[in-house]
Amino acid sequence: MHPYASLPERHFWSTAVARRSFFDIGTLWEPKFPILPRMPISTFGSCFAQHMGQSLKARGFNWFIAERAPYGLSAESARKFNYGIFTARTGNIYTPSLLRQWLAWAMETEPVSDEVWECDGRFFDPFRPNIEPDGFESREEVLQSRSMTLAALRTAVTRSRVLIFTLGLTESWFHAETGVEYPMCPGTVAGVYEAKKHRFVNQDYGQVRTALLAAIHAMRARNPGLKILLTVSPVPLTATLSGNHVLVATMESKSILRAVAGSLKSQFRFVDYFPSYEIINAPPFRGTFFEPNQRNVTPAGVAHVMNQFFTDLGRAAEVPVANVENTPRVRAQSHSDAMPSQADAVCEEELLEAFGPREASR
Repeated sequence: MHPYASLPERHFWSTAVARRSFFDIGTLWEPKFPILPRMPISTFGSCFAQHMGQSLKARGFNWFIAERAPYGLSAESARKFNYGIFTARTGNIYTPSLLRQWLAWAMETEPVSDEVWECDGRFFDPFRPNIEPDGFESREEVLQSRSMTLAALRTAVTRSRVLIFTLGLTESWFHAETGVEYPMCPGTVAGVYEAKKHRFVNQDYGQVRTALLAAIHAMRARNPGLKILLTVSPVPLTATLSGNHVLVATMESKSILRAVAGSLKSQFRFVDYFPSYEIINAPPFRGTFFEPNQRNVTPAGVAHVMNQFFTDLGRAAEVPVANVENTPRVRAQSHSDAMPSQADAVCEEELLEAFGPREASR
């Protein structure tokens, strides 16, 4: 008798994958800890993370919003000004090192940068370049708004039971002298690029893991009971400065992020990983859930990912913690309004498309 003889079907490719329709490939996730509707849940990360928060809200979970839109602001305007996108108005946090920086500022373990960009009389936050699409009226307003977001982030970490973070990129930009990290290359969304001042870093496994570990320790120091759920965005890079073909750069970047997430899940009982990346990108799904540009995830793909999430969550809890039936089981050929497309997400990185050859946008 050997150890493989007693394994269940889900551990074998032929029975768990090859003999099934890809819509019937399930039980991909066995949650390490309960996530119940009443628990305050915070969400941060890359563009794809935005779907997690909206899905939690739609299923009646307590998606924690620590930084709310001003009273009287319409839903359309609130979204335009990046309220209700993440738990706090941080904008997209693509890398673990940027998350670590935000946390260090919020927890006051490092001095907050006072850097502000000015363009044509309007002022922009280098660390949230698209948070106010037309910029702020003054430098003071930028710093005041940033301070409010840092306070909201601090509240989110302190009051949440679960924090979901979606890893997006390894490619990153830093100020060569101060060492601060930007979410985007200066000069793309806002600001001016200066070769001597701005430094590109394609972070390796060690750098990513060190930064994410530091971020987790910072959050747990403030809230020892906080559980961390990691995911990896399935969305490919819009552009790369690595020197590699963008396809190769994408696979390398996502592989590093996935390996780091798996490592920390194995190391800590309070860290888990949900396979949104695999559900969209694994070979059995045949690219079905991508738009024709082979980058944006379709509404059907988003719905399929979230169905898997809530189904596995409910199965683990052995109670109907999520109304899975509220989101239709969509087929690849259908066009579902159940979930938004990835193209509807607020995603600064996609603006890099505008700087490529004209053919790239066709």
